Amino acid sequence: MHRRNSRRTALVLTTAAIAAIPALTACGSEAHPGAAAVVGGQRITVSQLESRVSEVRQAQQDATDGSAQYEQAVAKSGGLTRNTLHTMVLDRVLHRAATDAGVSVSRKEMQEMRAGLEQQAGGSKQLETAWLQQYNVAPKRLTESLRTEIEAQKLASSLGVDTQTPTGQAAFWKALSQASKELNIDLNPRYGSWGVTKSGTVGRVDAKTPWLTQVTQQASADQQQTA
Repeated sequence: MHRRNSRRTALVLTTAAIAAIPALTACGSEAHPGAAAVVGGQRITVSQLESRVSEVRQAQQDATDGSAQYEQAVAKSGGLTRNTLHTMVLDRVLHRAATDAGVSVSRKEMQEMRAGLEQQAGGSKQLETAWLQQYNVAPKRLTESLRTEIEAQKLASSLGVDTQTPTGQAAFWKALSQASKELNIDLNPRYGSWGVTKSGTVGRVDAKTPWLTQVTQQASADQQQTA
C-alpha cells in the first residue's frame, strides 16, 4: 500500500507541474545536422532514435501472436518515432531538474519499485507487457523508465512542496522550467515542435512516458469532476 501511495504521489505531483508550465519550447530553429534533437549540448542522433523505436517494434512483435495482433499493436502506437523522441527529451528535462535539486536515485530504490509493481501486475513478464502496451517502453528500458518515476517523486520531496496546492505547483513548475532553459532544447522540426500547454495537455509534445501520460489523464479526470 505504501508503494501504491508513493506512486500516486509521484503521478499527482507531475500533473501539477505539467499543468503549470506555460511553455517549454525549442530555442533553435533547427537541430544540429544528423541529430534528432540536441539537449544540453548533447545530441540525440537519428540512429539512436531509430534504435529505440526498433526496440519497441521488436518487443511488440515478440509479445504478439501472429501478424494481425502485431498490426493492431502498431496501429495503437502510431507516431511512435515522434513520441519516442519527445519522451527522451522530456525525461532529460526531469533528470536535469532532479540533478539541480541534488536528487539521485539508487539501484535499491529502483529494485524496490520494480518489485512492488511486479507484485501488483502479477509478475515480471506481466509488468513488462503492461509497460510496453501502455507506454511503448521496451522491456530492456523498464528499469530506466522506473528511475524517472522515482526522480519525479523525490524532486517534489526535495522541494518540500505540496503539489496539490497552487504554491506547490508553481514551485515544481519553476524547477522544470529552469531545467528546460538550461538544456536549451533544439528539436529537429521533422519530429514536431517542443512545448507543453497551460491546460496540462501534452499537445505538441506528444510524449508518452509513464510519469507524464498517467498524470495527464488524472488531470483531465479532475477537471471533469470540477466542471
